[in-house]
Amino acid sequence: MQSNPLDPAAIVAPAAAQKPVRYNTAAIQQLDAAHYLHPFTDPKDLAARGARVMVRGEGIYVWDSEGRRLLDGMAGLWCVNVGYGRKRIADAVYAQMMQLHFYNSFFQTTNVPAVELAALLVEISPPQFNHVFYTGSGSEGNDTVVRMVRRYWDLQGCKQRHVIISRHNAYHGSTMAGASLSGMAAMHEQGGLPIPGIVHIGQPYYLEGGKGKTPEQFGLEAASWLEDKILEIGPDQVAAFIGEPVQGAGGVIIPPPTYWPEIQRICDKYGILLVADEVICGFGRLGAWFGSERMGIRPDLMTFAKGVTSGYIPLGGVLVGDRVADALIQDGGEFNHGFTYSGHPVACAAALENIRIIREEKLVEQVRDDTGPYLKQEFEALVAHPLVGSADACGFVAGLNLVRAKGETVFDAVPFAPELGVGMICRGHMFDNGMIMRAVGDRMIIAPPLIMTRAQIDEMVALIGSCLDQTLADLQARNLL
Repeated sequence: MQSNPLDPAAIVAPAAAQKPVRYNTAAIQQLDAAHYLHPFTDPKDLAARGARVMVRGEGIYVWDSEGRRLLDGMAGLWCVNVGYGRKRIADAVYAQMMQLHFYNSFFQTTNVPAVELAALLVEISPPQFNHVFYTGSGSEGNDTVVRMVRRYWDLQGCKQRHVIISRHNAYHGSTMAGASLSGMAAMHEQGGLPIPGIVHIGQPYYLEGGKGKTPEQFGLEAASWLEDKILEIGPDQVAAFIGEPVQGAGGVIIPPPTYWPEIQRICDKYGILLVADEVICGFGRLGAWFGSERMGIRPDLMTFAKGVTSGYIPLGGVLVGDRVADALIQDGGEFNHGFTYSGHPVACAAALENIRIIREEKLVEQVRDDTGPYLKQEFEALVAHPLVGSADACGFVAGLNLVRAKGETVFDAVPFAPELGVGMICRGHMFDNGMIMRAVGDRMIIAPPLIMTRAQIDEMVALIGSCLDQTLADLQARNLL
């Protein structure tokens, strides 16, 4: 084992009389490059650039090691719903750590926070949900879904009914099963994925396939692809369909209003299980406790994570509908699946306090009735910018498309060549000017903390507009327009 190339003491400047704390950014970056392999990152590229070092958060803002404040338009990674710096959650975590920091849920054992949280999750979820299975993340939750769906059909005497249908450009995690459910070619190329029994259909992206159709017509057409795939495989082979109410990492793909009700009808027609991946859409992000409620569907299983603790402590799980739970409980015997940290008492204590805050501050209602509609109005007005071909929003997720030239309709806009990396150029201007906005190709997306006020929405939209201006000037200077 090699020793650290730097003295760790050099990372932070001497604390005595130093307010605020000063960080040795270069030292941290060097140590990071030497030892830390980041998720979804080219390590050679990161080492050349140096990682951005985040050191503090408060409300909707974070600060880096150079003292720069950034408005976090991505709520960490879709998760910091109640904002940064919540002492109540920290206090709840500390109290639980001092009382019982850990005990497992194996061997007919439980703990109080896990039980209390399970009851609370059942209370705030749709009525078909009365049971919870805990995991450590959304990826683990979707692995659990695969195991649970297939176990359910085994118990029905249908062992051949194991195929799960997902969508291209969906994201359901990066474990072997989660990455297989995900519909991203770049992930599938690394590791021989998807695993057997998982197939994909097209996504309900109106700009991609809706030319010449109304959104309502396209929604029905995109849903029909599920029925086509069921008939192709054979209804007696298909176990479940899984989808995000709004696709997140795929670029905030908001389906037409006819899409999800038709998906529900098709699942009901063929008796297959409907799984909603609520890892991003849950806990108020779409202006409802769960995105499924916003879309008007009745899933049999719902995966959750992220917003359940606002990212303060990792926690995930699956809300299990009565149809599946009854089979597992009445006929299943031992379910041979689980994790060391299933129902971790500290994580559950964080979630309990986080949900109390969401309730007390009426954040779900605020996003539904006030700030969500206002964000939609102000964000979609960015379509007036010369670089923006289209912009749309749903609750507290939104996205806009960067285009080389506009057309008579959104379908006629001229895109940039992908190799130019215009989205990443724009993202760079965002970071340089104190705005965190994610690039998915040339689609720029946000999912801010739910505590954001109208005034802060104005601040964010103004920042985005200014950065779009700088991106435009940069592209003109490079002769890319």
